[in-house]
Amino acid sequence: MIWFRGTSVSKIEKLTNRDKALLIRSDLLSPMSETSARSVIDAASLLTLPSRHVLFTEASAAEYLYYVLNGHVRLFRTSRDGREADIRICSPGETFNDCMIFETGNHRYSAQTTECCLLARLELSRIRAMLEADSTVARAMIETLSKNNLKVMDCVANDRLQTAPQRVAHYLATQAPTDNGSYSLRLPFQKSVLAGKLGLAPEALSRAFSTLKSCGVSVRGRVIHIKDPAALNRL
Repeated sequence: MIWFRGTSVSKIEKLTNRDKALLIRSDLLSPMSETSARSVIDAASLLTLPSRHVLFTEASAAEYLYYVLNGHVRLFRTSRDGREADIRICSPGETFNDCMIFETGNHRYSAQTTECCLLARLELSRIRAMLEADSTVARAMIETLSKNNLKVMDCVANDRLQTAPQRVAHYLATQAPTDNGSYSLRLPFQKSVLAGKLGLAPEALSRAFSTLKSCGVSVRGRVIHIKDPAALNRL
């Protein structure tokens, strides 16, 4: 999968009151003491980034922890021959680079926006210093690491246990409303991003959608209609 390598940051500024309110209620900060949470927020920067902007590259120095306020960010590795493999797609309300909190050094992967994004950026050095002074900060970081580790483990298990149609069916099922009737959803990103998220080549994703037609799945651009959710769950 080839992506345009953006280089410019649109804007770096302080968080708005709305952004602060979102962050203070997040899984990242809610376990912290009020004093520590406010300290983190006051030191955070707001990044407004264009689509396909590269935040950092593999092997570059790790300096920041990121929280997604709006948009999506893909984390990926690149092979020696230039092939890219997505590790994770980060959605609003999720953090990334938390793996570097207890590990100083260089990034293990690259990060790139899939669309225009708003991110809160926190200095890792400040987080490390706060860990020593406040046990609630340490607990918050451990909880964040645990949740993200479980997501990665689920992703690896699904890649190894499920066929391409089953991966797509599982993703669609996780987006379903609470009732059991037919539903439509609009992908929050391009289908090429969904392919990377599911560990599939774009052509494999297209074939999977074709296979799922027999389960009542139809696709028009980013909009997907699921006529028979029960059929998806039986795959």
